[in-house]
Amino acid sequence: MAVFTELSDEDREIVTAAYGFTSLLSVIGIADGDCETTYLFRAREGEYIVTLFENGAQPLDLERAFETMEALYRHGVPCPKPLRTTDGRATSVAAGRLVAVVSFVPGASPSFAGPAKCLSLGRVMARIHTALERRAKCTSTDLPTGAVHGALVQENVFFLGDEVSGVINFRLRHEDALVSELADVLVGWAGEATGNLSIERARALLQGYQGVRCLTDAEKEALPGFIMASTSRRYASRKERALLPEIAVLAYRSVTPDIIG
Repeated sequence: MAVFTELSDEDREIVTAAYGFTSLLSVIGIADGDCETTYLFRAREGEYIVTLFENGAQPLDLERAFETMEALYRHGVPCPKPLRTTDGRATSVAAGRLVAVVSFVPGASPSFAGPAKCLSLGRVMARIHTALERRAKCTSTDLPTGAVHGALVQENVFFLGDEVSGVINFRLRHEDALVSELADVLVGWAGEATGNLSIERARALLQGYQGVRCLTDAEKEALPGFIMASTSRRYASRKERALLPEIAVLAYRSVTPDIIG
């Protein structure tokens, strides 16, 4: 981990008081991330992840992330439960850093996700999109838009076995076409080095997604183009970028009606 802010006894007491913990049992530093410091606080009330933001975080951004997680948590989506301060704020300050606290989520991020994990991820992504549907809008292209996670990469998704146990890090939540995030997740979780999508993983992810939220005809038609765009962004900074046109076309062609369903 590139940064690590040590918490003094006074800092720990500040956090304990801000969140109303009656008894702090232990504090464990977690090597996680490169622009924030993370601790596991074990208190009588439970286990919590305490994050100290080293730079870039703003209270308003974290308030929006908290509101998103609170909405998802109410709908039963597996994600941390945000813990507000005793006076209702999303953040506090300790050791000169902005602090946010959420409940501990069990599980681990996968280095590789097979079809079973992709099936579960597809379901959870659709539940996120559906739970936040009240904010959805329609564009002139007739593609449903709404709140999306913004960073459904491996390190932000925890699994217990083949089931998603928690989705974390909602700081990049924003409004977008829902099919755009679906394409990013397909490329990130089912994409091969050649640019093609793994048929088994892509089919499982889409099966899981559509088991909760069916794609519209417009989304099905647009998905290959979004896959091409997502693949292009993914490979633009890689050494294979000279082959980017060919890779992007292979990605586009790999999204067949058989995969979409």
